[in-house]
Amino acid sequence: MPRTSQQLHPHREPVTPLHAATVLLLRDAPCPDGGSALEVLMTRRSDKASFVPGAYVFPGGGIEAQDADPAAHAQADHRPAQCAQRLTDALAAIRESFEELGVLLARHADGPRQGQMADAADIAALQRHPAAPATFASQCAARGLRLAADCVYPLAHWTADRNLPKRFAVPFLVARMPEGQEPVADGSEQFEPVWVRPQDALARHEAGQFFMIFPTIRTLQRLAQFADVDAVLAAVAHEQPLWVSSPRAGLVKGKPTPHMEHEPPYGELALVCPDGQALHVLDWQTETPVPLLKNVQRLTAPNPGVMTGPGTNSYLVGDPATGYIAIDPGPADTEHLDKLWRAAGGDIRMIVCTHSHPDHSPGAAPLQAMCVRAGRAAPPILGLPSQPTARAHSQFAPDRALQDQELLTLIGQGLDGKITHTLQVIHTPGHAANHLCLLLREDGLLFSGDHILNGSTTVIDPPDGNMADYLDSLDRLDALCAEHGAEFIAPAHGYVLGDARAAIARLKAHRLAREAKVLAALQARPDGSMDDWVRLAYDDVPERLWPVAQRSLLAHIERIRMMEPGND
Repeated sequence: MPRTSQQLHPHREPVTPLHAATVLLLRDAPCPDGGSALEVLMTRRSDKASFVPGAYVFPGGGIEAQDADPAAHAQADHRPAQCAQRLTDALAAIRESFEELGVLLARHADGPRQGQMADAADIAALQRHPAAPATFASQCAARGLRLAADCVYPLAHWTADRNLPKRFAVPFLVARMPEGQEPVADGSEQFEPVWVRPQDALARHEAGQFFMIFPTIRTLQRLAQFADVDAVLAAVAHEQPLWVSSPRAGLVKGKPTPHMEHEPPYGELALVCPDGQALHVLDWQTETPVPLLKNVQRLTAPNPGVMTGPGTNSYLVGDPATGYIAIDPGPADTEHLDKLWRAAGGDIRMIVCTHSHPDHSPGAAPLQAMCVRAGRAAPPILGLPSQPTARAHSQFAPDRALQDQELLTLIGQGLDGKITHTLQVIHTPGHAANHLCLLLREDGLLFSGDHILNGSTTVIDPPDGNMADYLDSLDRLDALCAEHGAEFIAPAHGYVLGDARAAIARLKAHRLAREAKVLAALQARPDGSMDDWVRLAYDDVPERLWPVAQRSLLAHIERIRMMEPGND
């Protein structure tokens, strides 16, 4: 974790979330063409509600003591995989759907109707809010009904954004709507129950006619991928939620915008605003440096494109007391380099290039000259020299070659004493033969160059690129992060990634899955061409990118052939 002293914002403890449960009641509704469409039951919250008034939601509410009561648990049918907490969640959702909409997930325990779901007569015989000491479960028991918790499955789990003044931790459950029942809103908490296709609810929201909050929207987006109720229930039959999320918000065009864990900005928001303050600006721009920590700034070069994304990220590590190390000055763009120099107050002590590609290293010499013209000592240009395998546009000769595991240290004196910022060098061939990464040891932040990107996978272009080396380097980076507790990765393209070791694991799994497709393509078309193989192995990649994909395809083929018997 980054040092508290380097965090940009004062610590603010997020509000402890309250526990609640909600249920998506589903049905298959007939379509005019003779088919059917998945629909979900939604309802509008009271305009006077203390939480999201007027929003369309799924029925649900806070978990109460009665939901965890052993007597209630004994009154419920449940699956073996439903632990006590899962059963409590299910009972809360069943109770809330009855209180708010008069929908009863319960079945007759015995007699001639044994096993049949509750009907309108059963519902009419029960009070939605019984007077103590009666409870929802005891009412059902008196009516000969058992609660059908075994029909309720976990779909997702949401914990509200850390920046909200009122937060809930909520399992989103799913169940099939009992046949013969009709929802009737209680007229106090909920109004206007409506059956709606997920796609239609989303379209109405976009049109400003169906107000919903972020978790509801994202849940409907996922639900829209299913054809019918059976498909949903099959997807959740393994008893684990399909996703677990606690969104984080950043500023996009000045407006707080939430993001889930799998989305590119999430890791950066966790680094910059760990307590959830919606203060970090996410809009890409090349005019001013973006502070990530007090000792780390990012300035993105104005070279956006298919291969560079928003542009090449140049980083400054350090502070006014220690001076700065510039990482990847980028292309030889005078305006970009001037902004980088000014952001460091002209006090650049070292310039490090992660590798020699033309969007990373050409700015090093002009930046060094800029420092000299300002009367400063020339900061050494550090890195690894390009190898003979490098292409002509990637030639690079540093002032000094860095050693693997070498430490680059900035030391200064601050108000609170000695300040140090230490970058550990680790050689990571693969994307390029002279590629290296840097770990800011005190703050657990890995500068990954092009070895690990956010939003795409890097191209491995033989002969300077090598897939076997690339995968081995991923293993080295994983071990480095484990050793030093590094949690964040600052790539040369894209936002900061969080959960560093998980990100590395996903990247390696993706590469190996791609290699399996390459091997399958070779086996399917042993006499095929590169065009044939890329069409098969990269069928999920836009065709316009296939010429670039062919370079990584070649790298995979080289590794596959290297691993064949007799090629030790």
